[in-house]
Amino acid sequence: MKNKFTFLFFLILASFSAFSQSLSSSPYSIYGLGSLYDSDFGTISAMGSSGVALPSERFINNLNPASLGFSYRNHFLFDVGGKAIQTSYQDLSKKENRNNVQFSHIAFAFPLSTKSAFSLALKPYSSAGFKISDYKLPIQDSNEEYTLSATGTGGLNNFDISYGHRIGKKLGLGLTTSVLFGSTTDNREYLIANSQTTIDKESSYSGVRLNLGWQFKVDSTFTIGAVFKSASKVNATKVQSVVSYNADLDASNTIETDVASDVDDFYLPSEFSVGFHKMFKNKFGVSADYEKAFWENTNQNTMYGNYLNQDKFKLGFSYRKGKNLRNYFDRIQFSAGMNYDTGFLEIDNKRIENKALSFGVSLPIENTFSTLNISYSYGQKGRISNGLIKENYHKLSVNLSLDGIWFVKRKIE
Repeated sequence: MKNKFTFLFFLILASFSAFSQSLSSSPYSIYGLGSLYDSDFGTISAMGSSGVALPSERFINNLNPASLGFSYRNHFLFDVGGKAIQTSYQDLSKKENRNNVQFSHIAFAFPLSTKSAFSLALKPYSSAGFKISDYKLPIQDSNEEYTLSATGTGGLNNFDISYGHRIGKKLGLGLTTSVLFGSTTDNREYLIANSQTTIDKESSYSGVRLNLGWQFKVDSTFTIGAVFKSASKVNATKVQSVVSYNADLDASNTIETDVASDVDDFYLPSEFSVGFHKMFKNKFGVSADYEKAFWENTNQNTMYGNYLNQDKFKLGFSYRKGKNLRNYFDRIQFSAGMNYDTGFLEIDNKRIENKALSFGVSLPIENTFSTLNISYSYGQKGRISNGLIKENYHKLSVNLSLDGIWFVKRKIE
């Protein structure tokens, strides 16, 4: 037992160290708060990121707090994970490859009674990691162009406090309070004719959001669920420095130096998701989700695009032989899935869509619910068009779901 606690302690330290280094490397992360981050726990990433109706019996389900109401008594769950991503970026003229390693999440869950459980989770909400060089953009109401070069880092973190309670044997209700916090750096150079303006900005963000969920077990093989996420304001402040340079006059002018000020707050949309999970012959599982995010209601616009309502469709499959629980290979779960995301950004009258295929395996650890989950995803984001970039990515996700049975008195010493 002592060795298990030592191992868990080092896992936590390693996770927090990796957390500070998590970055997106997508050029589309220049918009808003950056690229939204999918942190999938357990087997969810292998099942097309579907799982609104999956109960938290063997792992922590971060998609629906109501799942905690179906947790087993005395089972304490711990989940930590990360991702390795290889991405190729292609536009009309060139192609570039990048590699990236990202922290995904760290989470705990433990029962409060036979019908309720509590969880804590830390994960990225969005990440900005972009580098754009000599990008030509039109000047509004003019036939001229200006050149933009930009780099950015940082993003928002998401700390979730969740509670789930079961009513009777079939209905679970849940609540999550999400605390959002973080900062981004944005360094840009604007070149017009022989005049150059450099803007270095660091922005800090904070906000709170509430999520409500429910799950209903129609029978032992069929579960349905839904989640509602409230609209929320993310407060923002910035520290900015601005310098201009005129090549004709060979002179520079410092306009601002580390000037602190409030900026326009960022608004997260209200969202809802619904899903179901069905088991066949206690071996085959099918999970399907639909999500809707009402970005248009936030009344926001970026300098280079518009926000549109977003739709996500997710479908997942799982298989576990499960005839002999003492046989290791009978307890291995194989999963596969697919998803399609319409995106919430429209640039040059074109949506930035995302679609992906995934498959994975869950390897049991000892004779508990503990598993090592490994999944692979291939996806595409954006498109090749004038001013747009297409991303093709390969993503390897690894997470460890640990199960510990606590406060059970030994019968045999």
